[in-house]
Amino acid sequence: MVRTPLTPAERERGERLGRLLRSARGERSMTEIAAAAGLSAETLRKIETGRAPTPAFFTVAALASVLGLSMDEIVTDCEMPPAVAA
Repeated sequence: MVRTPLTPAERERGERLGRLLRSARGERSMTEIAAAAGLSAETLRKIETGRAPTPAFFTVAALASVLGLSMDEIVTDCEMPPAVAA
């Protein structure tokens, strides 16, 4: 299966998600948060650094739950301004 290349807007959205998750994690370790969400620390690292800019919904939902974020917060914080998304 060949993946279509991500658009610049999709990459930016992934970077925004990574920044939000890093910020919400605070001083807690990546290993602690990843384990609580049922992920590997490497998966969380890739999401936080933007190397995995389109994680699965259930992955984001698990991280949101562990970090005390609502899905609405994530959508709002990661959505692109209209001029960039167009």
